[in-house]
Amino acid sequence: MRLTISREKLQEALVAVSAAVPSKTTLPVLGNLLLETTDRGVRISGTDLDISVSMEVAADVETGGGITVPARKLSEIVRELPPSPVKLSAMGEQRIVLECGKSKFKLLGLPKDEFPAFPSVDFKSAWRVKSGQLQQLISHTAFAVSVEESRPILNGVLWEVREDTLRMVATNGHRLAKMEQPFEGGTKADFIIPPKALEQVRKLFPADEELEIARGENHLAFRSPFVSVYTRLIEGPYPPYDQVIPRDNDRLATIDKAELLSALKRMSVVASDQTHRVKLSFNSAILKFSVQTPDLGEGQDEIPVRYEGDPMDIGFNGVYLLEILRYMPTEQIRFTLKHPERAATIEPEAWADSGKYMCLVMPLRLVD
Repeated sequence: MRLTISREKLQEALVAVSAAVPSKTTLPVLGNLLLETTDRGVRISGTDLDISVSMEVAADVETGGGITVPARKLSEIVRELPPSPVKLSAMGEQRIVLECGKSKFKLLGLPKDEFPAFPSVDFKSAWRVKSGQLQQLISHTAFAVSVEESRPILNGVLWEVREDTLRMVATNGHRLAKMEQPFEGGTKADFIIPPKALEQVRKLFPADEELEIARGENHLAFRSPFVSVYTRLIEGPYPPYDQVIPRDNDRLATIDKAELLSALKRMSVVASDQTHRVKLSFNSAILKFSVQTPDLGEGQDEIPVRYEGDPMDIGFNGVYLLEILRYMPTEQIRFTLKHPERAATIEPEAWADSGKYMCLVMPLRLVD
């Protein structure tokens, strides 16, 4: 293998693909990137066996071939190179020479045959989705997944594809995020996808690109002309999330998002590191905040609010509220409540978008 590539394009591909390379592995080849020549240049691939990413970039190929190269060392070298063309030459199956200007490096690799094959996915039955739609769905829901290993099914994002709707849902059992977008795909399927894979989809594909999406036996693949992302799916039925979304919350509060964020940040300073509990007291014109942490101290604050309903005190995990508010796309948010022990919903107020967005948060007891 012998080729010449711009340092910038090589750097871009290495940054993109290296995200799929595990930091620790008992299988040495997984710490490597696969470099293969193509008709259009060179394809660079990485995998941790759960997520696989490849990117094809333009290059002048003199001799075809392939080799695997240590991902971290190659990335570190290329990052420090001057902005000049990079020459890559494979010497046999296990050594590659990199030249750029007066810099020259030799790295030991492994034969390309040792690199795991990408999952088998048939793109003949693929459907198409705008990358921008996926990016919006992912960024507004994936934050809510669980990070605990006790319920693996909640470690993934549920993606429901319907004939006229794309919907993503994520929850950790205490908070939930759900977003819908109109869709004209004419297909129906449900997938539970690891958030790490969705993050690669969100980052690697331009918003205006149309993606091909296809399913294998237990994998899902996303493909554009130059980039491919494959992910293993999480198996099992997703909990019936729709049953926990309240339909009869009759107390409504409209709040300025920036003011609510600021107040919660101030209260979080003295909230418990274990529960992060903040008490919210709603009445017709004022929303009061209070925190009492026995071994630290207490705090109070208040902001204006438009509230319809009887006055009510309710406790929430302040960290959960702050995370949800960061993803609310409007300056005003709508809070609906029913009872201090019932779930509350948070939605964007007067959102000029064709989609629908809703977050749910479970309350905390005000008395231990």
